[in-house]
Amino acid sequence: MSQLVGAIDQGTTSSRFIVFDDAGDIVALAQKEHEQIFPQPGWVEHNPVEIWENTRDVIRGGLEKAGIEASDLAAVGITNQRETTVVWDRTTGEPVYNAIVWQDTRTDQYCTEFAADIGIDRFRPKTGLPLATYFAGPKIRWIIDNVAGVRDRASSGDLIFGTTDSWLMWNLTGGTDGGLHITDVTNASRTLLMNLATLEWEPEILRVMGIPVEMLPDIRSSSETYGAATGVLEGVRLAGILGDQQAALFGQACFAPGQAKNTYGTGCFLLLNTGTKPVPSPSGLLTTLAYKLGDDDPVYALEGSVAVAGALVQWVRDNLGLIESASEIETVARSVDDNGGIYFVPAFSGLFAPHWRSDARGVIVGLTRYVTKGHLARAVLEATAWQTREVLDAMRKDSGVELTSLQVDGGMVENQLLMQFQADVLATRVVRPKVAETTALGAAYAAGLATGVWDSMEDLSANWQQSAEWNPHMDDSLREAEYRQWKKAVQRTLNWVE
Repeated sequence: MSQLVGAIDQGTTSSRFIVFDDAGDIVALAQKEHEQIFPQPGWVEHNPVEIWENTRDVIRGGLEKAGIEASDLAAVGITNQRETTVVWDRTTGEPVYNAIVWQDTRTDQYCTEFAADIGIDRFRPKTGLPLATYFAGPKIRWIIDNVAGVRDRASSGDLIFGTTDSWLMWNLTGGTDGGLHITDVTNASRTLLMNLATLEWEPEILRVMGIPVEMLPDIRSSSETYGAATGVLEGVRLAGILGDQQAALFGQACFAPGQAKNTYGTGCFLLLNTGTKPVPSPSGLLTTLAYKLGDDDPVYALEGSVAVAGALVQWVRDNLGLIESASEIETVARSVDDNGGIYFVPAFSGLFAPHWRSDARGVIVGLTRYVTKGHLARAVLEATAWQTREVLDAMRKDSGVELTSLQVDGGMVENQLLMQFQADVLATRVVRPKVAETTALGAAYAAGLATGVWDSMEDLSANWQQSAEWNPHMDDSLREAEYRQWKKAVQRTLNWVE
């Protein structure tokens, strides 16, 4: 009889619960969006209580759609938006402030202050990360400094921090009645506070940032039985935690050094498995944890993070009203043969990899009266492909690995025009798996490995099946000419914020 594993996928725009069978196929899925809160330009927040309520709702919905009880699940794993920061009271369970989302740029001045005279790479040798608004550490410091009463209560241990995996795990395991305050190595590696070598919180960085260690969760592996759930998942073993992009790498079965995947979601995230030793990046990539299975050695990755991918389609829909649904962008883009000479660089939250420029802001360049709605739609899609090209160029340089294919997943991979253009600008085969929900699948795999649903990594690799591929057709000279134009457009975004 097939064993079932559940995955909570707490993402930037929605929370989902997916039930998988032991072949890695989806049995049922439930999803619910949460509000995106923008108090000021550059600020992005979520309501943690809404996220917790939605998570319970989708768990109930997923179980109902599958026609099962919680007790029918062998285990449940959690995957999550990574750097988004929650601080809450361990006694009352109430957040002291909204969750500050990974896209938020309010901590720019803190990052400048922490960089001092050394620069943004001050902590990179220990953390693998530059000082940037992206990461959780500076967000914690902002809450300490700007929310009344937090500083004293944080030092006493009354207030605790977590990324959304920690917030959900604490609530799922009892909350104020003994809830587990933990995270895994992948999420901890995104705080700017964890030492990549020791997998422990780094005291010197905590001192510089003014963050009490008492606030921080215990760091655990990505695949082990942490404890049993209460409430909506009463008695079910919680046995996997992976940050969303690492979960996608795991769900794509990229277990060997040199294997890579790109996830096209709110942002765009390209990860390359580099094995059991961290690889420093002189080219602006992130050195991060890929996963750690129980007591096994940790596995590392190089990551290129793009802040805005699918979020740009959402912006065109919601802010401009140019399309009524996200899927319509492809139809509109196909109404023209090319971008009409325009390039859209969506540096809404600054530029992430490989530039790391928080002073950048979005631009549309090359506008003429010839340009139509179709050209703009095409430039929106092309922006994701060009940003991926920049990241992959840096990854090739740092790793010395020449990719023969790129495994892709996420909501945007249903867009045939984008996937073909991606293959064209990379001059590389692009491959989509049968199960596109690889983020949730990775969390399910981590939980199932820890609880015996799957015996080995080979079992997971055997589940992977291809559903589609795209091969490059673009002329080399055209590809490089358009790439030069893209890089010129990127230069126009810089030095906007003073």
